[in-house]
Amino acid sequence: MQRKIITTSDGSKTIYLPEWNEHYHSKHGAIQEAYHVFLMNGLYYMCTSKAKSLTDISILEIGFGTGLNAIITLIEAEKRQLSIDYHGVEAYPVSMAEIEELDYIEQLSKVEYEDIFKKIHSISWEKKQQITTEFILTKRKQFFSEIKDEDAFHLIYFDAFGARVQPELWTEAIFQKMYTALKTNGVLVTYSAKGSVRRAMQTVGFTVERLPGPPGKREMLRATKDGDWHSTTQ
Repeated sequence: MQRKIITTSDGSKTIYLPEWNEHYHSKHGAIQEAYHVFLMNGLYYMCTSKAKSLTDISILEIGFGTGLNAIITLIEAEKRQLSIDYHGVEAYPVSMAEIEELDYIEQLSKVEYEDIFKKIHSISWEKKQQITTEFILTKRKQFFSEIKDEDAFHLIYFDAFGARVQPELWTEAIFQKMYTALKTNGVLVTYSAKGSVRRAMQTVGFTVERLPGPPGKREMLRATKDGDWHSTTQ
């Protein structure tokens, strides 16, 4: 499938798939979306929620893609002195040439992380790798339907292609796998706010919150697995 590099509204770049008319990140701002959905409403939330202040956090990313979510998580985790065990699942890895053209390190103004970002993309798949002292990465080349983790993660970044082009990734069957993969009180965050997605999450047992979305989107979703410390806003 043809892939093109385009510039989004915040000046950062993303990959565009003309055949599907689909983007890897929001056309309204790739970096803005990543920070809003996955860090502010995911990672930061896990560190600061009432009765919960984690410093060792296991993360599963559904749709590793460009590695943008991984590198900003690493950068922010260092600021907050967090230890991260990060698993990125991707069936169709992005090429190094595309990564270089995206040029996220320059967009983030974090030139000191250039070698680390290259390491993230150059390490082998299917093997746990120490990226920094406090950030461990396992890249997993597999389809989401093949995920079989149980009680393994505090946080899931659900960043799959949209339900319009890949509805099979937003089904009850997939969210059952996500529910099983999370620890009790674990959280899943996604940019999607579709009613069908929310209902699928609720059907498998999640408590779901509608939250303000990133630029260009009115809402996003955060789903929690049981526990008594999360919000019960529906």
